[in-house]
Amino acid sequence: MSEKKIKPEIENSWKIAMEKDFNSDYFVQLKSFLLQEKQKNQIFPEEQHIFNAFKYTPFNKVKVVIIGQDPYHSFETIDGEILPHAHGLCFSVPKEAKKIPPSLKNIFKEIKQDLDYDIPTHGNLSSWAKQGILLLNATLTVRSHEAGSHQKQGWEKFTDSVIKRLSEEREGLIFLLWGRFAQNKEELIDSSIHHILKAAHPSPFSAYNGFFGCQHFSKTNEILSNNDTEKIDWQIK
Repeated sequence: MSEKKIKPEIENSWKIAMEKDFNSDYFVQLKSFLLQEKQKNQIFPEEQHIFNAFKYTPFNKVKVVIIGQDPYHSFETIDGEILPHAHGLCFSVPKEAKKIPPSLKNIFKEIKQDLDYDIPTHGNLSSWAKQGILLLNATLTVRSHEAGSHQKQGWEKFTDSVIKRLSEEREGLIFLLWGRFAQNKEELIDSSIHHILKAAHPSPFSAYNGFFGCQHFSKTNEILSNNDTEKIDWQIK
């Protein structure tokens, strides 16, 4: 990964909000790790997509935060070209992807049950991001076919700082914490000024233990409406 491209290509409000982190020793070490990884391994998402969550959703436009863990480490081959499933937004896959991951399928099933929207034909959630949903993975990169391979290299420190910064400098945000990993981030959030909705993870292993029926999508819009804030159009077209 080139030194030029590893620099955050993100919306300017995030550069200001996270300036201290971007200039920190740990972030320099993280960039060094990624440079070494790029020389030896295939990593996802592609460089231009690593910071898509921060590109599509400006700091001052965030309404909702959904927290994932790792980017997808899988890919498809379409017309001889590799298409990584990871593209910088948690749970989301590129529109061209023919395979929708099981957790995302369950998210769509819950939206269907909650709001009676049609099940989408693709899994690109960028329309959510552009409406103010920060689709944040705790780790922003991963080695191909090696889940968790970029954990504990600095990304978690950065994304924890993102959550804390939002908690401290914004008010009335809605945090959707699905599963134990996301719920462990609750300690970073000031629940006296923000809304926290918790449910089981949408994975097939846990979705029937409290994700299905959580109605987080209608509840989110109810909170936004009560705060005189424009509701989210959850329908993927």
